[in-house]
Amino acid sequence: MSDVEKLRIPAQWRQKFAGALIEQQAIGQSRADVFRIRCINKEDLFLKSEPVGLLSELPDEVERLHWLMQHKLPGPTVIEAITEHNRHWLLMSAVPGRDLASADDLSISQIIVIVARALRTLHLVPIAECPFDQRLEKRLIVVKNRMDAGLVDDADFDDERQGRTSEDVYAELLSTLPQTHDLVVTHGDACLPNFMAEAQQFTGFIDCGGLGVSDRYQDLALAARSIARNFGVEWLEIFCREYGMELDMQRMKFYCLLDEFF
Repeated sequence: MSDVEKLRIPAQWRQKFAGALIEQQAIGQSRADVFRIRCINKEDLFLKSEPVGLLSELPDEVERLHWLMQHKLPGPTVIEAITEHNRHWLLMSAVPGRDLASADDLSISQIIVIVARALRTLHLVPIAECPFDQRLEKRLIVVKNRMDAGLVDDADFDDERQGRTSEDVYAELLSTLPQTHDLVVTHGDACLPNFMAEAQQFTGFIDCGGLGVSDRYQDLALAARSIARNFGVEWLEIFCREYGMELDMQRMKFYCLLDEFF
């Protein structure tokens, strides 16, 4: 049985990808199944798929990728989106280069500068131009829905919260709500694997299903955490300098706590 037949991809794509090498991707934290399609004598493509359901995310990602293109912000190009076999399917172009969690041709300082400048560019887009609402009030509703649906994995909590229940962490989340909000257009999951670069140049955002208007710390907290985990906390000074502000540690902590539920 071929890779195409095993995946049961939509019928209209089967002939197109007959003979192609299809590789499942493991890096990143996308909740969809992600595959690289290595087409013969053509550029690689990416395929994402997830079950249809109330908390499905691929339709949101399709809308956001179209929005990125309209605003000339780099990311994958949507080739086609289909719902078949009770699953959503998204076919898109590959963004050139490598993700910044595995870009071994770049120095640490180069990686950090790319992340900071990419976020600064995104955060400068006027929020009136972004139709996607990811404000905290909406995110907290999604958190509760995910808990009720049993989609929060307590065993996957960060080390400092291992052994705690999602109900306990949720109570802490509600007790530490930030009092100030600095709204910008955010990526939503600004970890190193979701930034692409080639030849020392940023080439695009990936895994964009959470993009929308939110507090800038939705991005700054996750980017800083990713940098600290991969390279050490001493590199956050460069990140702050390149982005252009000092980090509010309380808001950092809150948005990392919020991320435990996604």
